[in-house]
Amino acid sequence: MAILPIDNGRYGTKEMMEIFSEQKKVDYQLEIEGAAAISQSEIGMISKTIGKEIHRAAMSGKITAKRIKQLEAKSDHDTAALVESLSEKCSKNARPWIHYGLTSNDLVDTSNSMQMRDALQIIEPKVAKMASILAKKSVKYAKIPAVGRTHGQHASIISFGLKFANWAAEMAKHVERIEEIKKRILICKTLGVVGTGSLMGAKSLEVQRKSRKEIKIIPSRSNNTSCT
Repeated sequence: MAILPIDNGRYGTKEMMEIFSEQKKVDYQLEIEGAAAISQSEIGMISKTIGKEIHRAAMSGKITAKRIKQLEAKSDHDTAALVESLSEKCSKNARPWIHYGLTSNDLVDTSNSMQMRDALQIIEPKVAKMASILAKKSVKYAKIPAVGRTHGQHASIISFGLKFANWAAEMAKHVERIEEIKKRILICKTLGVVGTGSLMGAKSLEVQRKSRKEIKIIPSRSNNTSCT
């Protein structure tokens, strides 16, 4: 049974439902794995050959949600199943370095951010367009009188265009809200089990900075100690 209306396909556009589909979620998490591996290879934490191999396999489009579910039925762990599925596409030399220094929540939280990033890229221009349409109508109907209201009854005469102006202002404010929320929710987290980056050592923050550039997400300013 679907938990949310968007899950059952009844509501939502095709492009929005694609972002929140099961396979797309897997693709986002694989993109994080690939970004971390290529970032680690660029600073000498792992070899460049292995980093490129892991990145290539992660971005190949050959790892499916169906296969991960099959593996999860045995491991009873979704992230472990994803890592194992990625391992199937890599050489024996590369496998020990998959998911190196990361933890499950790095994938979960960061992929959530990637979903919201792409969803906002659909929503924001539509809200901005609505603001523009309403603003134009406020000018068009500026000289048409309309009944004002207070306490559910008629009040002084107002401009009909004022109604559209108020709606346009609210839509413009929504665009501001979207811009403001991005720096709070669009985060990249690759610092591992307790959020300290201890396994990757002194270069852990550099890995996070490089990874966020790969996936175009803001680096997290907080740690993961709440998961300990």
